[in-house]
Amino acid sequence: MKLGFGFMRIPRLEEGSVNMELLNELVDCFMQNGGTYFDTAYSYGKDGDSETSLRDAVVKRYPRSAYTVATKVNAGKAAGEEQAKEQFYTSLSRLETGWIDYYLLHGVQIANVKRYEDWHLFEFLKEKKEEGLIRNIGFSFHSSPEMLDDLLRRHPETDFVQLQINYADWNDPNINSKKCYETAEKYGVKIMVMEPVKGGGLADPGPRVTKILKDADSEASCASWALRFAASLDRVHTVLSGMNTMEQMKDNLSVMKDFRPLSEAEYRVIEKAADALREENSIACTGCRYCTPGCPMNISIPEVFASMNEYLRYHDRLKFRRNYGIAVRKGSDASQCIQCGQCENACPQHLSIIQYLRDTRNTLDELFPEEK
Repeated sequence: MKLGFGFMRIPRLEEGSVNMELLNELVDCFMQNGGTYFDTAYSYGKDGDSETSLRDAVVKRYPRSAYTVATKVNAGKAAGEEQAKEQFYTSLSRLETGWIDYYLLHGVQIANVKRYEDWHLFEFLKEKKEEGLIRNIGFSFHSSPEMLDDLLRRHPETDFVQLQINYADWNDPNINSKKCYETAEKYGVKIMVMEPVKGGGLADPGPRVTKILKDADSEASCASWALRFAASLDRVHTVLSGMNTMEQMKDNLSVMKDFRPLSEAEYRVIEKAADALREENSIACTGCRYCTPGCPMNISIPEVFASMNEYLRYHDRLKFRRNYGIAVRKGSDASQCIQCGQCENACPQHLSIIQYLRDTRNTLDELFPEEK
């Protein structure tokens, strides 16, 4: 089965701790239906609780032969080469798996690739593989197909790449999903898919796109169309999904357990849905939160953008004001942005975050001028 269980958005209780009871139920359901691939990272969660939760929910409850684990080193969370390399040993200690099945350089893009190269992290992963501590070497990637081609040409030790692939980004000139897929295909590496539902956006793509998909198949969820699009690609090994409810888990399993690739007619439906999304002009934020840790004004950028996107889709001005207010209570108002640019450097979607923050605040002011 191509479905992988992503531990970036695991279920949490109101106070922020991991809901282990629900997580265990999700893991059990996943594995009982043939799932084996779990994806986490050194930097996911709070104080590493994504990795430790995976240990408690999977490693301590199932034999080592029953699952595979992927985790990642994040150069952005290290002050130097030794600290970056130490992340590997920390992850191995947290997970208690003995070895890492799939180990990745995290979020490689123009802004950080020099660190990965200068800190000899490609070579480090190769050494750990030779020692038997890593089974497969790879990297998650957020840049151009030309850069991907260069990396794969210079690093033939790469076993796999993790790419953002979904029908909304397939022909997007900023993400270049299709061209990146074709580049990886050229080098014969395995492809792991991240953000197949675009941070949940394709699970609820708005009334226009939903109608297109429901008219084609009234029983299929919007998320199922996105999963099938990614999994229908021949070179794809695993499609990751951050499932944090049993409803999501069962829906995804219903699609992936007895997988049926998209037909030509269904591809035409997907193309129509993608065209409608492009006309919507929503903010292509996936809620990854890479932008927020270094924000000097503590702006809850993903929540601000989510409030704007919901307004663009449903045009409910009162709900927009309420959702924006909730976002601001978690941090600062979008108008407090000092335009330092750290968020844009960190964004894997290459969004013009500063402008989008300004547009969101201006839209709210236009809708409620009396409250300015």
